[in-house]
Amino acid sequence: MRRKAGLVLLALAVFFATTAPLLRWYAFPRLVKIPPDRYETMVLEAKPATLIDYGTMKAKKVPEVTIVQTLKGNVEASEKIEKSADRDVVVWDALSYVQGPDGKMVSKIPERYIFDAHSQEPVHATGEMVDGDPVRREGIEFKWPFLTEKRDYEYFDAQARVTKPIHYKGTRTFRGVEVYYFEQTIPWTKVPMPKTLPVKGITPESIAKTGTTRWYTTVRKFWVEPTTGAPVYGEEIHKEELRGGTLLGDRDKVTAFSGHVKMREDYIRHTVDLVKSQRVLVLLMTSYLPWGFLGLGVLLLALALWLEARGRTPGDPEPTGEPEPRPQPVNA
Repeated sequence: MRRKAGLVLLALAVFFATTAPLLRWYAFPRLVKIPPDRYETMVLEAKPATLIDYGTMKAKKVPEVTIVQTLKGNVEASEKIEKSADRDVVVWDALSYVQGPDGKMVSKIPERYIFDAHSQEPVHATGEMVDGDPVRREGIEFKWPFLTEKRDYEYFDAQARVTKPIHYKGTRTFRGVEVYYFEQTIPWTKVPMPKTLPVKGITPESIAKTGTTRWYTTVRKFWVEPTTGAPVYGEEIHKEELRGGTLLGDRDKVTAFSGHVKMREDYIRHTVDLVKSQRVLVLLMTSYLPWGFLGLGVLLLALALWLEARGRTPGDPEPTGEPEPRPQPVNA
């Protein structure tokens, strides 16, 4: 009986010991992914800010500018792309909506971001765009990969339509969460005018005819939880200018927007709580279960060996493999 129990324990030990690396290196890359129907809203504010008045084409100080960013998973589009891409794909329809202190729209820029659900690498497909213009993204946007590393990444800037390095600047603690801090600087770059502007009759085409151009620079900062790859906080020191052309009269340039953009406090708390809960799910596949199974396998192996040792009492003859001699009959 002890021998049978030992064999069962040995089989279980082998099962758990081999399952541990399979969970981490085989199951995790295939099972943990971004859901295709995800919906998120983020509100950022610049207090105070400088904003252009398109009616007078002059910059003015305002108490605040609000930026509402939404990310909506497009399940129908992702399923269509998956048929040809032969991998799990997520399609995010994003919108950056900027409004002034009076609640009126300043600009809105839609995006379609298509990426691999597991690695967050961009997937190039029809429909990938920024503000209606086709783009071909390289690098990440919005989210870092699961198990983010302490290194620089390539990050796509939607305003300039370019990819630039975003630099790892160290490990910090943010609201009780260990995070990696990343920073990217986009130097002054000529960028397209938003296609939707707040003043009727003023369009990118009409502005282009005057010779006036739009320029932009930003310092982008992210605090990223490395297990999930999700930013828990972000800031931008953002500046935009209109330069040259007859639209500005005798002025060389006018500030279109300038402000230190930060996440609103209620959205910071919500994001931190959400990331903490998601972190546990990722750790189950990458740490808790693999190490737990490995430890259980070692324990079961030790128990099997102990039962085998207990099955042999001191003084028991060692089996030789030779048959014992039969007793001979005694003749009277």
